[in-house]
Parts: sequence; structure tokens; C-alpha cells
Amino acid sequence: MTGFGGREKLLALIGTELPLIQAPMAGSQGSALAIAVSNAGGLGSLPCGLLNAESVRAELTAIHAGTQRPYNVNFFCHRAAEPNLAREGRWRSALGRYYLEFDVDIASIPTGPGRQPFTVEMASVLEEFRPRVVSFHFGLPSPSLLTRVKAWGAKVLASATTVEEARWLEANGVDAVIAQGLEAGGHRASFLTEDITTQISTMALVPQIVRAVNVPVIAAGGIADRGGVAAAMALGASGVQIGTAYLLCNEALTSPIHRAALKSPTAQHTALTNVFTGRPARGIVNRLVEEQGPMSSLAPQFPLAAAAVAPLRAKAEAAGRNDFSSLWAGQNATGCKEVGAGELTKELGRGIAD
Repeated sequence: MTGFGGREKLLALIGTELPLIQAPMAGSQGSALAIAVSNAGGLGSLPCGLLNAESVRAELTAIHAGTQRPYNVNFFCHRAAEPNLAREGRWRSALGRYYLEFDVDIASIPTGPGRQPFTVEMASVLEEFRPRVVSFHFGLPSPSLLTRVKAWGAKVLASATTVEEARWLEANGVDAVIAQGLEAGGHRASFLTEDITTQISTMALVPQIVRAVNVPVIAAGGIADRGGVAAAMALGASGVQIGTAYLLCNEALTSPIHRAALKSPTAQHTALTNVFTGRPARGIVNRLVEEQGPMSSLAPQFPLAAAAVAPLRAKAEAAGRNDFSSLWAGQNATGCKEVGAGELTKELGRGIAD
């Protein structure tokens, strides 16, 4: 599904003026960013991986009050991790010198996942609002939950990091595939393999997936300006998904520490790392990545690694330091601008030829 026909099919699916999706960025945005992008003609997205059911309901209520246009709601589909006390102990031991440095009582650190996969409860909340688009990361939910989502007419998007994942997603009912290149910020969407050597660049991945599936393909990773949008479309993508470029927008909830890193030369150095959550994700290299990673065999399974890092992050950020902050960002932060998200969306949209 390439060229103009693919773009028109995608627009018909998601109901927007532009084949441009704002990537859901858990922890760095809420409803305000999604509203601004949707009102500008793109598809705004609400990340729900860190929200409980009541928070999702409140955010969706805000979106419905702020726009009448289509929007996307995004969920994780990881398998709930089983706590492993031995591995957790080894991880906390590895972080022990930081606890001493920042005066953190190890006994006070809570355990728990922090990030929840898509559940029946979340599906019930969504049914109240019936969003036009629902997207998934780390594969798809159970067939029964997917059927429930599609029953009210929602179009389903999901991310693939390999051709095999794209084929699997198409075979299991997605309406469009997001081709997540290696350059993309945040968590890798991989679900058929944990081998990071299988991950390839957007420019290599997109045309391969376009040839492999019959649904529209959305390019993601390293796209930061009009030229990048045009290049992705030239590769056969029906649309683009952009995240990092929105992190400095007025409506984003990006922390001051994260904003400062994005505006500094350090934003040029990113890495895939599992030290923040237990799963590979791309972010700006900082102290924890350098000293414990980028990839650590000690980090507990996603998302359990995050609990041990959280108090260190809080202490360091209170001191104005980003040593333990997950500074998610793609390999191309040059498009980050301190402007309204609507303005940025329209500017990016001008990279799409008629």
C-alpha cells in the first residue's frame, strides 16, 4: 500500500487532514498536547501506559471538551512481569553506591510494576468514549480484547520493529502498521524477539515493511522536520509518526531537567538502554546509562527495574541533576522547538506533497 493511494487509505482510516501522528509519550505529555495536534489536522495521541482507569477517563473527558476531531489512545501490551526477588536484590546492590550518595533508604523503596498492560477495565473506560483510533505497543492485547476494541469501530494501529512483526500484526488484525526505526526515542516496540541486533533504521525498515504488508505503513524514528516527512513518504510510507520534535512544545509536560537536556549538546548522544525500566528504550546518555549500561543483565524484567531507580531520580532532580532521569529522545532532536504543538504540526504537514 504505497504512494498516494496508501496515504488516502490512511487518512480515511484515521479521519484526519494530515497523515501525521503525534507519537504517544508517557510521562512527557497529557491531553493538552493531543488536543493541539488534533485541532491542527494531525492525529493527537494520549499515552496511557502510566495511567490508571480514572486518570484515563479524566484525560479523555478533557480531550472531548477540547476537540471534536479524531485522536489516538495508546496502550502497552507487555506481559505482566513476575517479581524475582533474587534479581531485584542484585539490581539494588548494583545501585547501592548511589543510594549511599543520595541518602536513600533501600528498605523504603516500593516494589510494583508502575506500567500496566491493556486490561478489561481499560477497555470498559474506552467504550465510554469510543475513540476513532487505538494503538498498541509491544504487540497486541488478547484476541477477545482486540475484538472488543474493534467492535465499536475503532481503527487499530500497532508498532513493528521488524518485517516479521509487521506481518504478524497484519495477520492479527491491525488496520495500519507503525514501522519503528532504530532512531526512534522511547521504548522499542519489539515483541517477537529481544535481540536488539534485529533493529534497523527507519530508512531500511520502511520500504521492507511496505513490500511485506497490504495495510498502510506509518514511518517512525528520526523524523524531525518537513524534509524528514517528505523522505519517509518517498520511501513508500502512507504517513509519519513524530515524537521527539514535540517534547519542547508549550503543551508538553516534559520536565525542566528533560527540556534542558534536549536543548543541550548532550541530546546528540543517545543510546538504547534497559537500565531505567528493564526494556530497551532510546534516551539521552547520562550517568546511569554510562555507569550501569547501556544494556545491563542485572536490570529486572520490564517494568520492574523502574522502582529501584525512582528515588534516585527524585533526589537527583531535586538537586538539578539528570543523573538518573530517563531522558527519552530519538537520534534527531534538531526539530525540537519551543512553540505551540499546533504550529509545529502545520509546519511538519507542509512536508507532505499533494
